[in-house]
Amino acid sequence: MKENILSAVRAVYEKKPLVHSITNFVVMQVSANVLLAAHASPLMAHAAEEMDDLTDIDDALVLNIGTLDPVWLSSMELAGTLMKKKGKPVVLDPVGAGASGLRTRAALGLLDMVRPDILRGNASEIMALGAEIRSADRVLTRGVDSRNESADALSAARELATRFSCMVSVSGETDFITDGRETYAVEGGSALMPLVTGMGCSASAVTGACAACASPLVAACAAMAVMASAGEKAGKKAAGPGSFLPAFLDELYLLDAEDAARRVRKI
Repeated sequence: MKENILSAVRAVYEKKPLVHSITNFVVMQVSANVLLAAHASPLMAHAAEEMDDLTDIDDALVLNIGTLDPVWLSSMELAGTLMKKKGKPVVLDPVGAGASGLRTRAALGLLDMVRPDILRGNASEIMALGAEIRSADRVLTRGVDSRNESADALSAARELATRFSCMVSVSGETDFITDGRETYAVEGGSALMPLVTGMGCSASAVTGACAACASPLVAACAAMAVMASAGEKAGKKAAGPGSFLPAFLDELYLLDAEDAARRVRKI
């Protein structure tokens, strides 16, 4: 896996993939800057009328339901369907799934209709989706934050991966990536990351960049390894959340790819 991750990171640097994000108002600028620091190119657009044209030039698509409304959801469905028809990767970030019926239904609808290559969320979001498809007790999500540890979501992640034939990436103190059969863990990051708006959404954006250059499994592992490495190094330099984000962008730009690749292990 280490060599595959190194190859994926190098490919992002060389290709500078165009990552189209239909994402939320809160994180647009952060996600765009993270993509630039990661040597990719960001595109933020949500008008349904231009989705056919844009998906011709997109290298990857990230769907993020953070500030969801029916109009944007229709654009997500259209863009996702077009990307899959054109053989291009799609990443879904089910922000806040479990916090409201609309979010949970929207995420499951996108999973069923679009069949994204990678589902990336925090533990509570993944557990809420897993509970919904089992019609089990609802897992509550506090806004967009997780109430659960990433390891708690492993069973749901494997179930979702199998059900929707996708890679599932669960972020947390330890990140987990699974296709329902094999599972990988990624160590690293910083306690300051949850205190900065958009870190999880940025992980999804970086996942999109990697997905444009590698298989879904390698892409999901590489993206979380990149985030873990840059986050840990930035956390050691930052005095608090205010200084963390610029330090993180610098560490992402100056990434030690070898350090990132060493953080991934099969479990």
